[in-house]
Amino acid sequence: MNKDLNKSSRDYTRSLLLGALVGVGLALVFSAGFFLRDFIDVPQTALASSVDIGEAGYPLVDEVEGLLERHYLRELPDYRERQYAAVRGMLASLEDPNTFFIDPPVARSESDVLAGTYGGIGVSLQRDVEGRFVLYPFEDGPAAEAGLQGGDVLVEINGEPLSLDTQQDAVDQMLRGEVDGDNGVEVTIEREGDSVTEFIEFDVIAVPSVLWRVLDEDQRIGYMQILRFTSRTPDELQTAITELRDTDVNALIIDLRDNSGGLLTESVDVASIFLDGGVVLYEVTNDSETTLSADRGGAATDLPLAVLVNNRTASASELVAGALQDRERAILIGQRTFGKGTIQQIFPLSDESSVHVTSAEWFTPNRNALDRIGLEPDIPMIPDENGRDVEIGEAIRYLQATLSEEQEEETNS
Repeated sequence: MNKDLNKSSRDYTRSLLLGALVGVGLALVFSAGFFLRDFIDVPQTALASSVDIGEAGYPLVDEVEGLLERHYLRELPDYRERQYAAVRGMLASLEDPNTFFIDPPVARSESDVLAGTYGGIGVSLQRDVEGRFVLYPFEDGPAAEAGLQGGDVLVEINGEPLSLDTQQDAVDQMLRGEVDGDNGVEVTIEREGDSVTEFIEFDVIAVPSVLWRVLDEDQRIGYMQILRFTSRTPDELQTAITELRDTDVNALIIDLRDNSGGLLTESVDVASIFLDGGVVLYEVTNDSETTLSADRGGAATDLPLAVLVNNRTASASELVAGALQDRERAILIGQRTFGKGTIQQIFPLSDESSVHVTSAEWFTPNRNALDRIGLEPDIPMIPDENGRDVEIGEAIRYLQATLSEEQEEETNS
């Protein structure tokens, strides 16, 4: 009976490893068009039938497995853990940090993140040039329904004062929580010299991909923060530009800081809004090169642009920033970007784990490679140690100077 179990275990190991290997192969023949956050459903029957596994296999793995089962002194790890270790070892041999294995709990969590929802009060949190925490409630979210307004300064959470030393990530987490009964948070805000305290219950928040507003510092400048590139991003950006133009905005700041990427096709659509045709990127696989170009007639091809980036600007957001920089459509302000210039596809496996597979690389219009290099900003900035937003202050100064030059040229002409 033990021999039958051992044989069954070896066959299962062989099948799972072959399934993962075939997943890698299939990744290369699917049409590339997705960055790290996108899932492709591959039927397990298709994986099983695409390779004749009668003669294929990993005989050395089988040998080692048998030796461990017969001779290892101590208790072996769970059989599934050993399979996962084998898969991870196989992928590690590729020496590609973006091709990796994720076990089921993490894969499920990743899927939840991709869904774009969480429990919280529904606000975007930013630090102004003075280092204060400023709230911008999501439309129809709990914070907006409680009366919070864009520009409110957050000064206390659950009675605890915030200071310049308070980390923004910690504040973000305090404004989120499980949607369970009366679970929520008490916030104290300041608005035009008045102080207001409200208890706001957590609710399920559908996260928008674009936030926008007219800057208080200069009503001629619009600010748009792209949080991620989703299927909704191009339409949300079009809406943002329409509303900002209605307020007579003459220049734009595009904030791509901390934007880790998203969908490739939608990022090209976003670049098309600011570029009147022309190359956005070159996509290269093992055996082909594809040129992806912007559509003509974008909604904001005439507005001066400044793009904010940092070391967590990655993937699709680097694509957009690199295209605008190479095409001399915008300047980049901030820190060198992350440097993720490859495209990944995510394949779910039979036990709800998944494997991320690098399937293509992309290059900017000037054919600059970005993977593990990143984009160098035109105006490098050192992050302020007190958390003040020095990058947005520099962008305002740059655009104000640009608008003054344009006005002077019009006057002289």
